[in-house]
Amino acid sequence: MLSVTSAQLDAWIAALMFPLARILGLVASAPLLSNRMVPVRVRLAIGIAVALAVTPALPPMPTVPADSMLAAAILVQQAFIGIAMGFMMRIVFAAVDVAGEMIGLQMGLSFAVFFSPQSGAQTAVIAEFLGLISLLVFVALNGHLMLLGVLVASFEWLPVGTAAKAEGWLLIARYGSVMFASGLLLALPMVAALLITNTALGVLTRAAPQLNLFAVGFPITLSVGFLVLLLSLNVIAPALQSLFERGFDAIDQLLRAFV
Repeated sequence: MLSVTSAQLDAWIAALMFPLARILGLVASAPLLSNRMVPVRVRLAIGIAVALAVTPALPPMPTVPADSMLAAAILVQQAFIGIAMGFMMRIVFAAVDVAGEMIGLQMGLSFAVFFSPQSGAQTAVIAEFLGLISLLVFVALNGHLMLLGVLVASFEWLPVGTAAKAEGWLLIARYGSVMFASGLLLALPMVAALLITNTALGVLTRAAPQLNLFAVGFPITLSVGFLVLLLSLNVIAPALQSLFERGFDAIDQLLRAFV
């Protein structure tokens, strides 16, 4: 007759419950996986499938009763660690959104908004366009698979039950400045081209006051903006790749700061 003790049952539950909390935290915050177009049941199924696949290869879990306060604290900690890892990569995509907002503002398209299924809010059309491109490049580079690989490796770098130091959470706050700096660098060529265009229009309006700046300037600015954006599509993928690499480096720094 097969008999299962309470200690064995707690060990089996902990072996799946603690990794699942970190995995679901990443799924809830990471790009692509946390897209609002993906149903919640699908995200939950992805998290459970990944947990069942990687659990046999993970280090031993702490042996604590599944109904204890310590188990609940470890569960919450693992969920926050997964959310923090996904949030670091989300900052990279936020930098692309910042670049799109700046480009749209310079082109005069700040009034043209579109409902974004990723954020669930209204975003500028240029920001939405660049966000879709960055998501496609991320998938083409197998970034989602690399992110899951980093998640599995994190159980060895930061084992379950290890107390996460406060330096990791401070790193997340400091890394927010990267969003604005990277977004500005990504939008700099477009902003520079449109600044030159607006300066030329200002000189032209000064030389010929009879020209209607609002009737002439907007089509010219819009045309120059789309032209520069079209020419920039050939070089935007390497720039996005460097941003994604920086995001993975940030996750590495985060895990090192937690230890």
